[in-house]
Amino acid sequence: MNKINNNNMRRLLIIEDDPGLQSQLKWCFDDEEIFLCDNAKDALAHLRRSEPQVVTLDLGLPPDPGGASVGFEILDQISLLSPRTKVIVITGREEKENAVKAIGKGAYDFYQKPIDADILKFVVNRAFRLYELEEKNRALEQRNIVQSPIAGLITSSPDMLALCRTAERVANTDATTLITGETGTGKELIARALHGLSERKDKNFSPINCAAIPDNLLESELFGYEKGAFTGATTTKKGKIEHASGGTLFLDEIGDMPLSLQAKMLRFLQDRTIQPVGSNKQIPVDVRIVCATHRKLEAMIAQGLFREDLFYRLSEIVLHLPSLAEREGDAVILARAFLNRFCQEQNRSINGLSEDAVQAIEAHAWPGNVRELENKVKRACIMSEGNKITAKDLGLALPNGNDTTPVLNLKTVREIAEKKAISRALTQTNNNMAQAALLLGVTRPTLYTLVTKYNMSTEEKN
Repeated sequence: MNKINNNNMRRLLIIEDDPGLQSQLKWCFDDEEIFLCDNAKDALAHLRRSEPQVVTLDLGLPPDPGGASVGFEILDQISLLSPRTKVIVITGREEKENAVKAIGKGAYDFYQKPIDADILKFVVNRAFRLYELEEKNRALEQRNIVQSPIAGLITSSPDMLALCRTAERVANTDATTLITGETGTGKELIARALHGLSERKDKNFSPINCAAIPDNLLESELFGYEKGAFTGATTTKKGKIEHASGGTLFLDEIGDMPLSLQAKMLRFLQDRTIQPVGSNKQIPVDVRIVCATHRKLEAMIAQGLFREDLFYRLSEIVLHLPSLAEREGDAVILARAFLNRFCQEQNRSINGLSEDAVQAIEAHAWPGNVRELENKVKRACIMSEGNKITAKDLGLALPNGNDTTPVLNLKTVREIAEKKAISRALTQTNNNMAQAALLLGVTRPTLYTLVTKYNMSTEEKN
């Protein structure tokens, strides 16, 4: 017996108002579970209840048996509610225009009356087979997504997986950790993971964005203040550092901390005590410090904008998050994960990404990184009118105008990688062929052959 989808039987919904044709269609199939109906209401009820993988649809149904309006309405509903279902439109010989229109609206195929059992069985079986292959492919895609040890982080990038393993190792220490990376790469996600994987996980995780609070208020937010310390201080208030005692303090955008406050932060890191604004008391605090910044702190040190001694205190462990553009293959993986999540949240039935959407995602530079990708997918999920997200829905341009052909040919990929490696080796060795060959692990004659092959002009400097 033909089975797919975790041993579920093949299910075929036949939507036909002619009792004679209903019987004829029913007896065409032996191994499928058959559902029959003759109107739109019952068709949609079967679609929800029985979840058929394939539907045969007669466009001419009451109350418009001579036209196709009801059939097209049902087709639109199937595309919306169950976009993975394969719909085979059955038409009369004089209705080819409607058949073509149905294909344009999302039908898988069409078949013209009169019914030939063998041909129809072939068409339906092919539809089931395509559905099965798509489901297997979807399952493989999900298995290819490497779920990292960090909750909420989905990646297949070796660099990201290495970072996750490092985060696991350092999570249970009290080493002050600096997380660097461009805006939108997920620095707070890593910070929360360090807390969640540590023995401090049951205590407070206290985040504060140093760039979001005015300089004159940041000190009191961090260290707290005594009643009467300044105008408006009508009560004593604990700061973020004391509030995080026993847990983790996350200082986001540490590069935006004013110089005047950096000195006090350095003293806290050295002594692990705080002095609230307006107080003479020193309060000991047991807290893990995790910081993050998108700024180049070394450059800021050179410009006198960041204290060098504070930098070394903050960077006992440094975790650098690569940009999304550097995480090869992750953009499409993340887009699919975001789409699945938003479809569930918004109760949308969208059957994945179109081919042009995949190409556009892979070609886009993603200056806003994961945050930009998430926002684009969310908007596309809300605004899309089709059963697949397209490049247009995402607001992305196709690479090279309309060229949607991915570079997946292994020979081409290998040649690109070889040429790039040779170019880097020659650059590093100032075009010294002997040294470049040594770096590449090939003989000097082999390197000469490759340079000639790729027409790479070079002047050896011995």
